[in-house]
Amino acid sequence: MSEESGNAQTKPLKRVEEGNGESGENGHIRKKLKSDVEQTGDERKHPKRKVVLLLAYSGKGYYGMQRNAGSSQFKTIEDELVTALIKSGCIPDNHGDDMKKMSFQRCARTDKGVSAAGQVVSLKLWMIEDVKEKLNSNLPPQIRVLGLKRVTGGFNSKNSCDARTYSYMLPTVAFAPKDYSTENSAAFRLEPETLQRVNRLFGSYKGTHNFHNFTSQKAARDPSARRYITEMTCGEPFVRGGAEFAEITVRGQSFMMHQIRKMIGLVIAVVKGYSGDEVLKRSWGEEKVDVPKAPGLGLVLEKVHFDRYNKRFGGDGLHECLEWTEEEQAILAFKEEHIYPSIVETECQEGSMASWMATLPIHDFEATAKGAQDKDRGQDDDEGNGSDSAL
Repeated sequence: MSEESGNAQTKPLKRVEEGNGESGENGHIRKKLKSDVEQTGDERKHPKRKVVLLLAYSGKGYYGMQRNAGSSQFKTIEDELVTALIKSGCIPDNHGDDMKKMSFQRCARTDKGVSAAGQVVSLKLWMIEDVKEKLNSNLPPQIRVLGLKRVTGGFNSKNSCDARTYSYMLPTVAFAPKDYSTENSAAFRLEPETLQRVNRLFGSYKGTHNFHNFTSQKAARDPSARRYITEMTCGEPFVRGGAEFAEITVRGQSFMMHQIRKMIGLVIAVVKGYSGDEVLKRSWGEEKVDVPKAPGLGLVLEKVHFDRYNKRFGGDGLHECLEWTEEEQAILAFKEEHIYPSIVETECQEGSMASWMATLPIHDFEATAKGAQDKDRGQDDDEGNGSDSAL
């Protein structure tokens, strides 16, 4: 063998050693990426894992859940969370500008002023010590991380969610007859017969219906307007701040923008006597029906459900079921300290329900014109339950 041929065989090996490359398939050299050889101290010290965080927050003063990168004028819940993640050393600084880098996904969007007792987000973060405690130390009191669990690498909190449960807390005077004077609304008490009628009307929502009249910019024949509701009830009334309130609970696979508020608004209009019971069935048809939208105050994301994920991975010995039984007391304590007082105080001071009820006479519940629903679009369209379709 000649000296030249020998050198030709040894040169590639030398380049591998000197060029920080790796010998790949068929002898080709794969050049090492910068990320392969450079790691920060946090990356070497702490493993990055896919987790879910259980969040509770009072939405008062925030422009919803979802972060709008580059917009500091309208602060959101995710703005506070991202800041806390960076300050706590859970993610690099640049992940805050591009949340896809940490595979961030919220289970449900909540809009301006809407609270949550059981929001769940999924993301990749460095598993530092005492993650919850450090995050909470960098969050304002009205936002808390109540739980953390490891999940599978491909988990997506939005796509893996089977159902969402919301509650809506309102003064029972909302169900008073339309000629009842709201000047003495605190003295109103809901009769058992009226509560039974309310629950009968809410019960008619159960099942699959076409809710194109309960959102905006949705065509009657759009398949995505069909939504499945499994539960909707109004609980027994209770007194807070001298006024009587009740809590409505609704569970469904997913909800469109303002759907829950309009479902409640239409039932209130029927109970008060502005329309007959038949308007509910008519609203599920193809014609346009003028459906009023109840105020955003009082709407709370209570819980998100992962039944399919729990069945597949919850018992595999590696992952936990996404149930929060151990956190129930902390959830209740947060609601009592931050969510309920905010709803009651705001309602008593501002009277949002009374103001909204005063607009009900302008609605034409027999109208079928194309623009019938536009009458209430001037009422804070950025409040209410955000579209959280499980795609």
